[in-house]
Amino acid sequence: MGAIMTVGVATANSILLINFARDERLSGKSATEAALQAGYMRLRPVIMTATAMIIGMVPMALGLGDGGEQNAPLGRAVIGGLMVATFCTLFLVPVLYSILQRKEPTGLSPEDAELLK
Repeated sequence: MGAIMTVGVATANSILLINFARDERLSGKSATEAALQAGYMRLRPVIMTATAMIIGMVPMALGLGDGGEQNAPLGRAVIGGLMVATFCTLFLVPVLYSILQRKEPTGLSPEDAELLK
């Protein structure tokens, strides 16, 4: 359950970052510039999302109350997973994007042209 939640948050953040980079790329920037700009612009929302999830898991990780010691390892694992996933979203995803999207875009599709208007 904790892994599914962590992967879900990391995937959502990564999709938002890549979508922003794609929009920057369509406006004429290189893959590296687009990835850097996306990482810079999405830094605050990604950090805020991860921090909110981590703070929400702290009571579970502390294991206070009756039977709390049973769920404490799950809370700690989710907190660690969110930290690693946030690091990967902010650093690994832009690097992979800039490597995989090196070739120049061939042009705008009609749908993309409508999005930029």
